[in-house]
Amino acid sequence: MSADLTVQDNRDSQGHEVATSGSEWTKRYSGAIMDTFGLPQTVLVRGEGVYVWDADGKKYLDLLAGIAVNVLGHAHPTLTAAISAQLGTLGHVSNFFGTPAQITLAETLLNLAQAPSESRVFFTNSGTEANEAAFKMARRTGRPRILALEGAFHGRTMGALALTHKPDYRAPFEPLPGGVEFLPFGDFCALEAAFATGGDQIAAMFVEPLQGEAGVRSLPAGYLAKVRELTSQHGALMILDEVQTGVARTGAWFAHQLPEIGEGITPDAMTLAKGLGGGIPIGAVIAYGKAATLLGRGQHGTTFGGNPVASAAALATLGVIDRDSVMANVNAVGQYVRSQILGLNHPLIKAVRGHGLLIAVEFTDAISAQVTARALAAGFIINAVNPSAIRLAPPLVITKEQIQPFIDFLGQLPNEAGAFTQ
Repeated sequence: MSADLTVQDNRDSQGHEVATSGSEWTKRYSGAIMDTFGLPQTVLVRGEGVYVWDADGKKYLDLLAGIAVNVLGHAHPTLTAAISAQLGTLGHVSNFFGTPAQITLAETLLNLAQAPSESRVFFTNSGTEANEAAFKMARRTGRPRILALEGAFHGRTMGALALTHKPDYRAPFEPLPGGVEFLPFGDFCALEAAFATGGDQIAAMFVEPLQGEAGVRSLPAGYLAKVRELTSQHGALMILDEVQTGVARTGAWFAHQLPEIGEGITPDAMTLAKGLGGGIPIGAVIAYGKAATLLGRGQHGTTFGGNPVASAAALATLGVIDRDSVMANVNAVGQYVRSQILGLNHPLIKAVRGHGLLIAVEFTDAISAQVTARALAAGFIINAVNPSAIRLAPPLVITKEQIQPFIDFLGQLPNEAGAFTQ
């Protein structure tokens, strides 16, 4: 019996594209795609710079960038040219072989990470896979204990999920890989206590310099330095999850390189993804020094990690960030946005926090979902990162003039939380 391969296309018999409405696409989405994300807020069909358009032709200012992914915006000419050139030359090889793009990208990342000469890179397809690889590195120490922080989000594959704190994500899939202990966020006493007894049984501590999914939370000053001190003292690995904060998002190549966050520390491993490929899936684990030998031949693998097209995209992304002084823009626009929103003195805005262009706006009430819905209706894509906070992670090339309409939108929100429920 042969399968029916007939599908509904949005082209006519002459091959011309036929307009399909957003509601029609949403209906087809619900009939074809597994319901793990819920229905899409809208169906996007194209992007240009910091703007995207949906299937009904509505234009949006993209202040989420695919959750910190599209760092150069949409359809950046340098990125698209690099991808096209690589795909037209060599699109994929197995990991029995190397490619110039893969090797050059690894060398570039080691240089940006200021890693010592014996350091090495393992490429993945995503952030959760990068943390999965780092988890296996920790297991290779032979020690049973792994520390992580309350509020942490390290991904949803089984190893990364074991490091993720949110009970709703964990509970349906337990039992998870064991040995993970969660410490109270930013609690120095709890940190010291965890190492005081059985510190020689700790394989690693996983830390995000900023907890993006928990609402862009910053650790207290000196916390990462203390983690470095204790892990070094007890022979454990310090693994930084910079999946969301890396690749210039916070105004430095990596967030821990900001003096006010990292205070000069060097981790044993760092995981990356999201912005690395500018929208093309790629992640990486950078293993510093001796940690680079923890995974030996055959102990881990990937089919697409370090794919030449993804590597070329990452090289182009990093090149544009450097060539166009994008980090200077991140710092300038990020500071502008935070100060302008605070300057609104809006009665419902409690705080604005973050670094660079990873920003959270905290409200005095649980209205973030309603604000996000109003923003979408007004043409702004943002994210309700928790019930009382929204997250902004726009393309790093956004200008003050482009983001000003959103600041004006916040200033025009009702002054009373009750107005959002009416």
